Amino acid sequence: MPMKKFINNPDNLTAELLEGYCAANPNQVKLVSDKIVMRATPKDESKVAIVTLGGAGHEPALSGFVGEGMLDASVVGDIFAAPGAPKVIEALRLLKRDAGILFVVLNHEGDVMSGNMAMEMAQEEGINVKMILTHEDIAPGADAPIENRRGLAGCVPLYKVAGAAAEAGKSLDEVYAVAEKINNNMATLAVALTTATHPQSGGAIFELADDEMEIGMGQHGEAGTGSSKMLTADETAVKMATQLLPAANCVSGDKILLMINGAGSTTLMEQFIVFRAAKNFVEAQGMSVAHALVGEYLTVQEMGGFQMFAAKLDDELEALLNAPSDAPFWVTR
Repeated sequence: MPMKKFINNPDNLTAELLEGYCAANPNQVKLVSDKIVMRATPKDESKVAIVTLGGAGHEPALSGFVGEGMLDASVVGDIFAAPGAPKVIEALRLLKRDAGILFVVLNHEGDVMSGNMAMEMAQEEGINVKMILTHEDIAPGADAPIENRRGLAGCVPLYKVAGAAAEAGKSLDEVYAVAEKINNNMATLAVALTTATHPQSGGAIFELADDEMEIGMGQHGEAGTGSSKMLTADETAVKMATQLLPAANCVSGDKILLMINGAGSTTLMEQFIVFRAAKNFVEAQGMSVAHALVGEYLTVQEMGGFQMFAAKLDDELEALLNAPSDAPFWVTR
């Protein structure tokens, strides 16, 4: 079926979407140097800055989380593509400060390549920056090597806790430690039902039969654990939560963050039904959902499906999740 999207010249997609996004949220974000989205009102330079990078096409991620109490800058690549290292180092230079920069990179080959190259340049220039790699996808196995585990929607709550720690005036080492604490105690699984089309080429990014689903598929159609026949919402939620909770080191008595992240075309009706089943399962294991997120945070155009995310919380992480923030797609009062 031909692609049906409200676009203009496919070559201008990223530029036009960023122009529109920043124009729609002028009190929170501004566009700098074509593909760098920054806070409209900069954070005081005495505080640690938080920077991330990633391809467009996953809106609201990642630029939707630039704002007070979260990211200071998002460096944007073209659709489903990492930005080049020169654009990343440009953002790091703009935010250079004695307090330092936490640089959050999702584990995808292009992102890691650009991130590593930018880190080398930053070190040569004396920019005080520490990089953290998110790798919470457990589709390859919870014990798989970090390099084989993709970074998925877990980056978003990590931005929140790291950003709140930075806003509170914590040092770069302290902000990094908070980010690592949630990074080492979180897990994500994705399930796909229908494909997305690449908005520049119109090509489908994967194929699934009408009566099939695939648990573990990546956000660009990367292989998961294999397709299976469709399950109900409750069956899917329990199957995924059963794997997620131990992978996030969650045990009876723990408080957790539970998120259902819509992939792009799965309705809120479906997401809330899945969340209900997952929450009931969590509570049946003697745990409590201390923080809940349901909605679209990191999408894949019009892909059908969702990501389920769980993270083990302590009092510090819970307080940071509840701290004030003002990003276009995460406002906490």
